[in-house]
Amino acid sequence: MPTQVRADVYTRVTEAILAAIEAGTGNWRMPWHHSGADVTRPTNIASGKPYRGINTVSLWAAAYGGGYASGVWGTYRQWQDRGAQVRKGEQASLGVLWKEISRRDDEQDDEDGGKGRRLFARAFSLFNADQVDGYAPEPGPVLPESERLAAAEAFIAALGIDTVYGSSSAYYHLGEDRIYMPHFATFRSAHGFYGTHIHECAHASGAAHRLDRDFSARWTKDALAMEEATAELTASFLLADLGIAHDPRPDHAAYIASWLQVLKNDSRAIFTAASKAQAAADWMHAQQP
Repeated sequence: MPTQVRADVYTRVTEAILAAIEAGTGNWRMPWHHSGADVTRPTNIASGKPYRGINTVSLWAAAYGGGYASGVWGTYRQWQDRGAQVRKGEQASLGVLWKEISRRDDEQDDEDGGKGRRLFARAFSLFNADQVDGYAPEPGPVLPESERLAAAEAFIAALGIDTVYGSSSAYYHLGEDRIYMPHFATFRSAHGFYGTHIHECAHASGAAHRLDRDFSARWTKDALAMEEATAELTASFLLADLGIAHDPRPDHAAYIASWLQVLKNDSRAIFTAASKAQAAADWMHAQQP
């Protein structure tokens, strides 16, 4: 596939996400903030599996822009196979399919494919359940909030990352490999506390003895913005898995401008952040008993 065509995939997806971010700057809500309901985790109608990485972010942005309440997506043919029909005039949203090709030593990964592998993006069209006729979703079980919060507590504990409570702000201290958190009572909501704690756990996942995540080589002056975006996406992925709402953090105002600038300067930045976030989420899930 010609380079200019491949690059257009990154540009199109990035522009859609940029539009969703800019639409939410007035109230700090980003396309990855969600209610924690099952429908907020983008899922494929045919496989029943949740989307991953950039597809999760891209479809969140599409749902945000289109006002879709459903988290179920499929191609035109997948909806037809289910006996449903995409309504005439409905606009498709972008999905990203990763294709593996041989990698030369001087090539840089578009997505983390591992040693000797290189992945590049190809776009395909998806439609939300709200855009089709003839589909009636089956209601899924909804756990009481108390059980979801208890699951989040156990999830964080299983990571084994040292945490000290009682600080004036939440942060991860790289040198100490320790998270500092304010007391639970200082948060406005329980899901705010767990969302913040998981955000800091996401930072800790990037330590050298864990995932060894470092953005400084490629994004020298924007490394902090990339790390914060990655931690935010990681938290959003995991909170969706745990069924807990992800609300804007108080420090979002300080990062929104830098996130917008990074995405405008490099159309592949959000792809990398989403890939690293998915790797962090996968690592955290792997630590669970």
